[in-house]
Amino acid sequence: MKTLYWLTHDLRLDDNPCIARAAASESLIMVYCINPRWFSPFRYHLPSLGTHRWNFLQESISDFNRSLLDLGQRLLVVYQRPEIALCELIDLHKIERLCVSRQFGYDEIEALRYIGKTRPELVIEQVDSYTLFDDLLEKEKTPFNQGKWPSTFSQFRRKAEQLVVPDPRPIPAALPPSPLNTAQSTRVLQRPDWVPSPSSSGCEFRGGENAAEKHLSDYLSGDLPLHYKEVRNSLDGWENSSKMSPWLNSGCLSPRRLKAAISDYEEKNYANDSTEWLFVELLWREYFQWTALRLGTGLFSFKGTAKASPLTSYYPERFQKWCFGGTPYPLVNACMNQLAETGYLSNRGRQIAASCLVNELEVDWRHGAAWFEHQLVDYDVAANWGNWQYIAGVGADPRGGRHFNLDKQTEMFDSDGRYRQRWVKVPGNAVLDTRDAADWPIDIGET
Repeated sequence: MKTLYWLTHDLRLDDNPCIARAAASESLIMVYCINPRWFSPFRYHLPSLGTHRWNFLQESISDFNRSLLDLGQRLLVVYQRPEIALCELIDLHKIERLCVSRQFGYDEIEALRYIGKTRPELVIEQVDSYTLFDDLLEKEKTPFNQGKWPSTFSQFRRKAEQLVVPDPRPIPAALPPSPLNTAQSTRVLQRPDWVPSPSSSGCEFRGGENAAEKHLSDYLSGDLPLHYKEVRNSLDGWENSSKMSPWLNSGCLSPRRLKAAISDYEEKNYANDSTEWLFVELLWREYFQWTALRLGTGLFSFKGTAKASPLTSYYPERFQKWCFGGTPYPLVNACMNQLAETGYLSNRGRQIAASCLVNELEVDWRHGAAWFEHQLVDYDVAANWGNWQYIAGVGADPRGGRHFNLDKQTEMFDSDGRYRQRWVKVPGNAVLDTRDAADWPIDIGET
């Protein structure tokens, strides 16, 4: 069988069920598609892919290709929308089967639907290589076949903890040959003019499976996992969270491998609330993936799963001040400045910034979600948009949204002012609006 393997969020050899499935072939083409849409204004007039994640992705692609060369394979990188590029390869090389990691983003799912519709003879196999569990939406899957899908994370967690996480797979010993010659495979070097060149960034994360393996080993080499729950809400500090998300969400690290490593750590040391909470974080990630798959375009809906839409709108000036750290709220400005410079923000920082945009600034949450998508080095479609729905009160939150008291958050998490001192170089504007709803200038002196 001639197989085409579309790489997406699975740029690794270790514990990759999709590569194991694809390897059962007489010939194998492995391809990664750089989508032009990533770099053009898309949702809410923002490019999906910013500098931080683009740099990380390029490093991850290069690292993965080096690993493939050791197995006599290589990665074909094409600069085209996947539904176009994949169909061209299918026709040119008489491909019989397309293998791909299960997709949770609507755009990728639509690409697969188009390919299936226009190439009905093609076998398309989606393999669960991005999640802890295999398809939780299967009707025969237990305990999720009992009643409707869990509407809250707590309900999901109670059911998911009854399941056994599959053991991670080893690196394949060999791969089938590619029908491409060297010249065809080195199209990775032929970049169109619209592809941004690598640029400098304050991001501390390096892409690739090897970097992921080193980070995981370093993190588990001491007692950091035993104190994770105590420090996970800190706004800053490399050791105050696991920092696994960039590699998990790019597919350089398997969630099953991470779960196995945590369990091994507990056996060699001991288990406590902190090591347990590392697994809970993986369950949160899992919940968002399968919920996103169920929601489809509802993941991007203004009202989400709520009965009524939020009482917010779009205020361009407020949104710009929020994006670039110019609001009247110093803690929020610090968060946004850190995000812009490094591509990373703690979970607590993300919640504080999101709450401010939705509640204090009364801006449509989707604009904030799109900005995070553009900036975050660890962006994941399901977790990002699902968390924003959660904050806005239109998603997985029985309390109807989260509104963080900024004064209280400042006192709790930056009482000594060090975080603000580090990340706020220019004070924000005490005046929120300088233009009215009709875009006329406001006389600040008016009463």
